[in-house]
Amino acid sequence: MTRSLAAEPALPLPAQVPAKERHRLEEIVKRAFASTQMTFEAYPVRPEIFEYLLDHPEFASHVTRALHAARYRIWREGDALWLDDGWGVRGTFAIVYVEPGLRLMHAQGAYQSALPDIKGRAVVALAYKFEPVAGRPQVSTTLTSFVQIDSTVVRTIGRMGGPLVQKKADREARQLLKVFARVSRAIDDNPADVYARLRERPDMPRAELEEFRKLLRVP
Repeated sequence: MTRSLAAEPALPLPAQVPAKERHRLEEIVKRAFASTQMTFEAYPVRPEIFEYLLDHPEFASHVTRALHAARYRIWREGDALWLDDGWGVRGTFAIVYVEPGLRLMHAQGAYQSALPDIKGRAVVALAYKFEPVAGRPQVSTTLTSFVQIDSTVVRTIGRMGGPLVQKKADREARQLLKVFARVSRAIDDNPADVYARLRERPDMPRAELEEFRKLLRVP
């Protein structure tokens, strides 16, 4: 079960984040039009599988679709990673900082809704922690995000757009954590079935599929 944390979100920014990147992320937080922070109850997953999917987002999007866990599509064009969430959000993103237990991402794009397209930028932090439960590793996850809307868009949508943007930010955070949990549980329950589904997809990257097969420990 996902729950929203009541306190005002704070962005985890380790001292090792480069100054230029830190300034860019802090500016988004400072000017955020909406923010959210949610955590998800712990579930079983092997750390090497969880982190492989985090660090291979294009491949991970294939996994989510093969398991019917989400509509996410992630693809690369040049140096940019593109994301289409299947529910109106489309844009580019980059993982700007990585350390055990934390991934920081910067994104920019647009949300297509009944209002004019809402364009903006976002910073997303995924914090996670592995702990053994009855001898098996489990992970607990917390996602924090801040959304900065282009000033011209803010003037257009006015107050009526505030609840819409906040609702979308909450939904994206909740959905992403649920997807992590669904995929991880499917792998934990039956890794051979997961691999069989992935192998059937004609567009599946074969090199990453082979790496993932070894992590799944299936023939």
